Amino acid sequence: QDPDAQKRLIIVFALTFLAIIISQQLMERYGPKPAPKTAPTQTEATAATQSTISPGATAAGNNPPASVSKVPTAAAKAETPAAATVETKQAAAESDVVIENDLYRVTITNRGAQVKSWILKQHQDNKGKRLDMVHPVAAPRYGYPLSLYTYDEALRNKINSALYVSSASGTVSAPATATFEFADGETSVRKTFHFDHSHVVKVETSVTDKGSIVSAYPMWPSALGDQENAPSFGAGQIIWQHPDKIERKNAHSGFFLTGTTSISHGNTLKGPFYWAGVTDQFFSAIFLPDDPANATLVELHKTIPQDSNEKDPAKLAKNVYSVLGAAVGKENSPTSVRLFVGPKQLGVLQKVHAYTVDANAASAAPMGPDLEGVTDYGFFGVIAKPLFLWLKWTHDHMIANWGWSIIILTIIINLVLFPLRYTSMKSALLQQKIAPELKAINHKYREVKSLTDPRQAEKQREISAVMKREGINPMSGCFPMLIQLPFLFAFYSMLSAANELRHANWLWVKDLSSPDPYYILPVAIVVTMYVMQRITPMTGMDPAQAKMMQTMMPLMIGAISFSLPAGLGVYWVAGNLIGFALQYAMNNSKTAREIREHLAKREGKRKK
Repeated sequence: QDPDAQKRLIIVFALTFLAIIISQQLMERYGPKPAPKTAPTQTEATAATQSTISPGATAAGNNPPASVSKVPTAAAKAETPAAATVETKQAAAESDVVIENDLYRVTITNRGAQVKSWILKQHQDNKGKRLDMVHPVAAPRYGYPLSLYTYDEALRNKINSALYVSSASGTVSAPATATFEFADGETSVRKTFHFDHSHVVKVETSVTDKGSIVSAYPMWPSALGDQENAPSFGAGQIIWQHPDKIERKNAHSGFFLTGTTSISHGNTLKGPFYWAGVTDQFFSAIFLPDDPANATLVELHKTIPQDSNEKDPAKLAKNVYSVLGAAVGKENSPTSVRLFVGPKQLGVLQKVHAYTVDANAASAAPMGPDLEGVTDYGFFGVIAKPLFLWLKWTHDHMIANWGWSIIILTIIINLVLFPLRYTSMKSALLQQKIAPELKAINHKYREVKSLTDPRQAEKQREISAVMKREGINPMSGCFPMLIQLPFLFAFYSMLSAANELRHANWLWVKDLSSPDPYYILPVAIVVTMYVMQRITPMTGMDPAQAKMMQTMMPLMIGAISFSLPAGLGVYWVAGNLIGFALQYAMNNSKTAREIREHLAKREGKRKK
């Protein structure tokens, strides 16, 4: 899934459908005639180096050695919030703290007090290992999660590379709290992380430089750990929710050759917004500020080479993937936010709520909207979301396999659409009955070429009279096909967004959200569509033209389906098989036999 993939797919289908209609007309005419936390007080600033941790972390062990001293400053005589002395706090060596629960295992290094590994225990990467949400290529280049973003690059580099004094070490089981502090006489930083049993981590940060509070925002600097190829990087977005709408931005906007960069690195957006962060096809890292009304979002956009082994500088600069990140905090103030890192699963997202934009009520932590809007079902979301809820219910209550659930859903959808489909099939049979009359009318007006010719209207009136006599609706053939297309697009949108179907297996398919690795389903789409068209009456067409359409249409659709999710292939093939069964039954119905007998008698009389 790359930017504008759904738009391109819709256009391809529309153009294909349009080309088929136009080609029929051309062949007929010319072809064969057929709440925020306050800054630390001076008492807190001069507290002991070792901070406490929550009861869940008492077995963490001792902290790494730290050097602590008090240095007199010129501010000692001033009656200001600054202390009479400025502490220096810096660890002597680099160390890690590991916090884990049933959902994740987070490793925090005291160098920069940032996350160097965020493993989701219930999810795997494409190699079958536990998924690490920290990107292995982007993070070493552009920073690790929960590092701090400041507008002063020198200060940013300083506080993200310093050795912090940690309140914990070793492995700690959640719930737990870990505090990291750094001070060098000029700059002081305090970062506190609160872990519980959910996917959400509470983050509190404060930075003071040269006696002034600095805007320093916790950030997820670049990319998510499951992004490893062009479609996955193309699916990356920066996303945030205002009180009245949800904004989504891809790295690049536009279409085909008109694409432009839509995210500028370092661009700052002011609130209010309930939440903001980065997301890709199946996972997200979303910040939820304690004070949404005064929150700030900084957009981060960098690139990494597509091939890390490439030596040619020109190719390295051209063949790159965009990696997106976000920093969220409160300007010129200590920051208090929550960070959700996890799958875009409906049940998980609905449990995480933002705070209200009412700053006065934020301290009471009233619930705002949940994170359900993080999942984007695309243009056909009005169909795709109910379709997924229905599919999930089928999976949870009928059969615990997503592939078979798709087939059950396909059967139900086709049963619901059966009246329309039956009308279309019956119309095709009846058009066979009146085909000789229509041929005679076309022959009568064979010299009428221009659409503006007055006789063209007379021709259409005669054709309409014949169709009305037999009870044939001219739109009955196309309408059922058109009404099925939104379901097809909705299935595509759903399979491209629902994390629940990621790595879901069915028979030989290991991942219903990815293309069939053996191309069995695309081939099955071509074969079933070809067979179904062979038994479907092709009224009004020359046999050569009908044969061409029966071959070209399945091949065109098959070419498109090779890159589509396997789950969509399951839906498509199942629908084709159902359509084949219905068409076979219609071809052998009493109405069909009567029409064939009628045509046989007419042909016999014509030969006599």
